[in-house]
Amino acid sequence: MENVLNISAYLFTRITDREQLRPVLRERAEAAGLKGTILLAEEGINVFLAGEAGAVRGYVEELRADPRFAALTTTETWSAEQPFRKMLVKLKREIIRMDHPTIRPAEERAPAVAPGTLKRWLDQGHDDDGREVVLLDTRNAFEVDYGTFEGAIDWRIARFTHFPEAASTHREALEGKTVVSFCTGGIRCEKAAIYLREEGIDALQLDGGILGYFEHVGHDHYDGECFVFDEREALAPDLTPRGGVTSSADHRTPAIPR
Repeated sequence: MENVLNISAYLFTRITDREQLRPVLRERAEAAGLKGTILLAEEGINVFLAGEAGAVRGYVEELRADPRFAALTTTETWSAEQPFRKMLVKLKREIIRMDHPTIRPAEERAPAVAPGTLKRWLDQGHDDDGREVVLLDTRNAFEVDYGTFEGAIDWRIARFTHFPEAASTHREALEGKTVVSFCTGGIRCEKAAIYLREEGIDALQLDGGILGYFEHVGHDHYDGECFVFDEREALAPDLTPRGGVTSSADHRTPAIPR
Protein backbone atom coordinates (compact mmCIF):
# COMPACT_ATOMS: atom_id res chain seq x y z
CA MET A 1 0.00 0.00 0.00
CA GLU A 2 1.42 3.36 -1.06
CA ASN A 3 0.82 5.63 1.93
CA VAL A 4 3.99 7.75 1.95
CA LEU A 5 3.42 11.13 0.33
CA ASN A 6 6.33 12.52 -1.69
CA ILE A 7 6.34 16.18 -2.73
CA SER A 8 8.69 18.14 -4.94
CA ALA A 9 8.61 21.92 -5.11
CA TYR A 10 10.80 24.86 -5.98
CA LEU A 11 10.49 28.61 -6.11
CA PHE A 12 12.84 31.29 -7.30
CA THR A 13 12.57 33.98 -4.64
CA ARG A 14 15.17 36.15 -2.92
CA ILE A 15 16.43 34.68 0.37
CA THR A 16 18.86 36.78 2.42
CA ASP A 17 18.72 34.86 5.72
CA ARG A 18 19.63 31.34 4.63
CA GLU A 19 21.87 30.66 7.62
CA GLN A 20 19.12 31.54 10.08
CA LEU A 21 16.42 29.76 8.08
CA ARG A 22 18.32 26.50 7.73
CA PRO A 23 17.98 25.16 11.32
CA VAL A 24 14.37 26.33 11.55
CA LEU A 25 13.33 24.36 8.45
CA ARG A 26 15.27 21.29 9.54
CA GLU A 27 13.82 21.28 13.05
CA ARG A 28 10.27 21.68 11.75
CA ALA A 29 10.73 18.79 9.33
CA GLU A 30 12.27 16.50 11.94
CA ALA A 31 9.48 17.32 14.41
CA ALA A 32 6.94 16.32 11.74
CA GLY A 33 8.74 13.04 11.05
CA LEU A 34 9.71 14.03 7.52
CA LYS A 35 12.78 13.07 5.53
CA GLY A 36 14.22 14.51 2.34
CA THR A 37 16.31 17.42 1.13
CA ILE A 38 15.81 21.16 1.07
CA LEU A 39 18.23 23.40 -0.82
CA LEU A 40 18.48 27.07 0.08
CA ALA A 41 20.22 29.66 -2.07
CA GLU A 42 19.97 33.40 -2.43
CA GLU A 43 17.97 32.76 -5.63
CA GLY A 44 15.36 30.49 -4.04
CA ILE A 45 14.35 27.19 -2.46
CA ASN A 46 14.18 23.60 -3.74
CA VAL A 47 12.25 21.05 -1.70
CA PHE A 48 11.76 17.32 -1.81
CA LEU A 49 10.12 15.72 1.22
CA ALA A 50 8.38 12.48 2.11
CA GLY A 51 6.30 11.31 5.04
CA GLU A 52 2.76 11.00 6.37
CA ALA A 53 0.40 12.99 4.14
CA GLY A 54 -0.95 15.33 6.78
CA ALA A 55 2.53 16.11 8.07
CA VAL A 56 3.90 16.84 4.59
CA ARG A 57 1.00 19.09 3.60
CA GLY A 58 1.10 20.84 6.97
CA TYR A 59 4.79 21.54 6.50
CA VAL A 60 4.14 23.05 3.08
CA GLU A 61 1.38 25.25 4.44
CA GLU A 62 3.71 26.48 7.15
CA LEU A 63 6.28 27.31 4.50
CA ARG A 64 3.69 29.25 2.51
CA ALA A 65 2.92 31.37 5.56
CA ASP A 66 6.23 33.09 4.82
CA PRO A 67 5.41 35.67 2.08
CA ARG A 68 8.56 34.71 0.20
CA PHE A 69 7.23 31.17 -0.26
CA ALA A 70 3.52 31.93 -0.66
CA ALA A 71 3.59 30.98 -4.36
CA LEU A 72 5.21 27.58 -3.73
CA THR A 73 3.43 24.82 -5.67
CA THR A 74 4.01 21.10 -5.22
CA THR A 75 3.89 17.93 -7.26
CA GLU A 76 2.62 14.95 -5.25
CA THR A 77 3.51 11.30 -5.74
CA TRP A 78 3.12 8.25 -3.51
CA SER A 79 5.34 5.38 -2.45
CA ALA A 80 5.04 2.33 -0.21
CA GLU A 81 8.24 3.17 1.66
CA GLN A 82 10.15 6.25 2.76
CA PRO A 83 12.55 6.97 -0.14
CA PHE A 84 14.97 9.08 1.93
CA ARG A 85 17.36 8.06 4.67
CA LYS A 86 17.64 11.37 6.51
CA MET A 87 16.50 15.00 6.63
CA LEU A 88 18.95 17.48 5.09
CA VAL A 89 18.81 21.24 4.64
CA LYS A 90 21.73 22.48 2.54
CA LEU A 91 23.01 25.93 1.65
CA LYS A 92 23.95 26.30 -2.01
CA ARG A 93 25.21 29.06 -4.28
CA GLU A 94 22.38 28.18 -6.69
CA ILE A 95 19.45 25.79 -6.25
CA ILE A 96 20.53 24.45 -9.63
CA ARG A 97 24.02 25.36 -10.72
CA MET A 98 24.38 27.04 -14.11
CA ASP A 99 27.27 29.44 -13.42
CA HIS A 100 25.49 32.31 -15.19
CA PRO A 101 24.72 34.94 -12.51
CA THR A 102 22.79 37.10 -15.00
CA ILE A 103 20.08 34.42 -15.18
CA ARG A 104 17.73 35.48 -12.39
CA PRO A 105 14.31 33.78 -12.58
CA ALA A 106 13.14 35.53 -9.39
CA GLU A 107 13.26 38.84 -11.27
CA GLU A 108 11.69 37.76 -14.55
CA ARG A 109 10.37 34.32 -15.35
CA ALA A 110 10.44 32.94 -18.89
CA PRO A 111 7.02 32.29 -20.45
CA ALA A 112 5.66 28.83 -19.62
CA VAL A 113 3.46 26.40 -21.51
CA ALA A 114 0.95 24.30 -19.56
CA PRO A 115 1.12 20.50 -19.92
CA GLY A 116 -2.33 20.34 -21.55
CA THR A 117 -1.38 23.00 -24.09
CA LEU A 118 1.85 21.21 -24.96
CA LYS A 119 -0.07 17.97 -25.51
CA ARG A 120 -2.44 19.78 -27.86
CA TRP A 121 0.47 21.27 -29.79
CA LEU A 122 2.09 17.84 -30.10
CA ASP A 123 -1.21 16.28 -31.16
CA GLN A 124 -1.68 18.84 -33.94
CA GLY A 125 2.00 19.02 -34.94
CA HIS A 126 2.50 22.77 -34.37
CA ASP A 127 1.75 25.57 -31.91
CA ASP A 128 -1.25 27.87 -32.09
CA ASP A 129 0.56 30.12 -34.58
CA GLY A 130 1.35 27.22 -36.89
CA ARG A 131 5.05 27.11 -35.98
CA GLU A 132 7.09 23.96 -35.53
CA VAL A 133 7.45 22.94 -31.88
CA VAL A 134 10.86 21.69 -30.76
CA LEU A 135 11.22 19.90 -27.43
CA LEU A 136 14.59 20.43 -25.75
CA ASP A 137 15.66 18.09 -22.94
CA THR A 138 17.84 20.05 -20.51
CA ARG A 139 18.70 17.09 -18.26
CA ASN A 140 21.93 15.14 -17.99
CA ALA A 141 22.46 12.34 -20.50
CA PHE A 142 22.05 9.47 -18.02
CA GLU A 143 18.65 10.89 -16.96
CA VAL A 144 17.47 11.11 -20.56
CA ASP A 145 18.28 7.42 -21.00
CA TYR A 146 15.44 6.53 -18.62
CA GLY A 147 12.91 8.23 -20.87
CA THR A 148 12.06 11.45 -22.68
CA PHE A 149 9.52 13.03 -25.01
CA GLU A 150 9.22 11.59 -28.50
CA GLY A 151 11.58 13.39 -30.86
CA ALA A 152 13.10 15.58 -28.15
CA ILE A 153 16.52 17.13 -28.71
CA ASP A 154 19.15 15.66 -26.39
CA TRP A 155 22.60 17.28 -26.42
CA ARG A 156 24.10 14.54 -24.21
CA ILE A 157 25.32 17.02 -21.60
CA ALA A 158 27.00 15.62 -18.49
CA ARG A 159 25.91 18.43 -16.19
CA PHE A 160 23.74 21.52 -16.38
CA THR A 161 26.73 23.87 -16.37
CA HIS A 162 27.44 22.54 -19.89
CA PHE A 163 24.06 23.71 -21.19
CA PRO A 164 25.08 27.25 -22.30
CA GLU A 165 27.97 25.95 -24.39
CA ALA A 166 25.77 23.28 -25.98
CA ALA A 167 23.11 25.89 -26.73
CA SER A 168 25.64 28.08 -28.51
CA THR A 169 26.91 25.12 -30.54
CA HIS A 170 23.43 24.05 -31.66
CA ARG A 171 21.77 27.46 -31.86
CA GLU A 172 20.93 27.27 -35.58
CA ALA A 173 18.78 24.16 -35.06
CA LEU A 174 16.48 26.17 -32.77
CA GLU A 175 16.10 29.36 -34.76
CA GLY A 176 12.65 30.19 -36.13
CA LYS A 177 10.91 27.52 -34.06
CA THR A 178 8.93 27.42 -30.82
CA VAL A 179 11.34 25.78 -28.39
CA VAL A 180 9.93 24.16 -25.24
CA SER A 181 12.63 23.36 -22.70
CA PHE A 182 11.85 20.68 -20.14
CA CYS A 183 13.43 18.89 -17.19
CA THR A 184 12.30 16.78 -14.24
CA GLY A 185 10.50 19.30 -12.06
CA GLY A 186 10.99 22.69 -13.72
CA ILE A 187 14.13 24.26 -12.27
CA ARG A 188 16.62 23.56 -15.04
CA CYS A 189 14.20 24.25 -17.88
CA GLU A 190 13.23 27.57 -16.29
CA LYS A 191 16.83 28.77 -16.30
CA ALA A 192 17.40 27.24 -19.73
CA ALA A 193 14.46 29.09 -21.27
CA ILE A 194 15.69 32.43 -19.90
CA TYR A 195 19.18 31.77 -21.28
CA LEU A 196 17.83 30.84 -24.71
CA ARG A 197 15.62 33.93 -24.86
CA GLU A 198 18.63 36.10 -24.06
CA GLU A 199 20.30 34.42 -27.04
CA GLY A 200 17.39 35.38 -29.30
CA ILE A 201 15.61 31.99 -29.33
CA ASP A 202 11.81 31.89 -28.89
CA ALA A 203 11.91 29.57 -25.88
CA LEU A 204 9.25 28.52 -23.38
CA GLN A 205 9.51 26.30 -20.33
CA LEU A 206 7.27 23.33 -19.62
CA ASP A 207 5.38 24.35 -16.51
CA GLY A 208 6.05 21.79 -13.76
CA GLY A 209 8.50 19.82 -15.87
CA ILE A 210 8.05 16.16 -16.72
CA LEU A 211 6.47 15.34 -13.36
CA GLY A 212 3.89 18.07 -13.88
CA TYR A 213 3.18 16.70 -17.36
CA PHE A 214 2.73 13.19 -15.94
CA GLU A 215 0.37 14.54 -13.28
CA HIS A 216 -1.87 16.45 -15.70
CA VAL A 217 -1.51 14.54 -18.98
CA GLY A 218 0.03 11.12 -18.41
CA HIS A 219 2.09 9.21 -20.96
CA ASP A 220 1.02 10.86 -24.24
CA HIS A 221 4.05 11.70 -26.41
CA TYR A 222 6.47 10.42 -23.72
CA ASP A 223 8.54 7.25 -23.96
CA GLY A 224 9.85 5.51 -20.84
CA GLU A 225 10.18 6.73 -17.27
CA CYS A 226 11.49 9.82 -15.49
CA PHE A 227 14.60 9.53 -13.36
CA VAL A 228 14.32 11.04 -9.87
CA PHE A 229 17.11 11.68 -7.39
CA ASP A 230 15.95 9.37 -4.58
CA GLU A 231 15.66 5.69 -3.74
CA ARG A 232 12.70 5.20 -6.10
CA GLU A 233 15.12 5.80 -9.01
CA ALA A 234 12.45 6.44 -11.65
CA LEU A 235 8.74 7.17 -11.97
CA ALA A 236 6.38 5.88 -14.64
CA PRO A 237 3.93 8.30 -16.32
CA ASP A 238 1.26 7.25 -13.79
CA LEU A 239 3.70 8.51 -11.10
CA THR A 240 4.29 5.06 -9.63
CA PRO A 241 7.88 4.08 -8.79
CA ARG A 242 9.46 1.55 -11.09
CA GLY A 243 12.98 0.31 -11.74
CA GLY A 244 15.14 2.29 -14.16
CA VAL A 245 17.11 0.88 -17.06
CA THR A 246 20.47 1.14 -15.34
CA SER A 247 21.85 1.58 -11.85
CA SER A 248 21.88 5.20 -10.75
CA ALA A 249 23.90 4.83 -7.54
CA ASP A 250 26.79 6.91 -8.86
CA HIS A 251 24.52 9.84 -9.69
CA ARG A 252 22.33 10.28 -6.61
CA THR A 253 23.51 13.67 -5.33
CA PRO A 254 21.49 15.45 -4.10
CA ALA A 255 18.05 13.87 -3.73
CA ILE A 256 16.03 16.50 -5.58
CA PRO A 257 14.25 16.31 -8.92
CA ARG A 258 15.15 19.37 -10.99
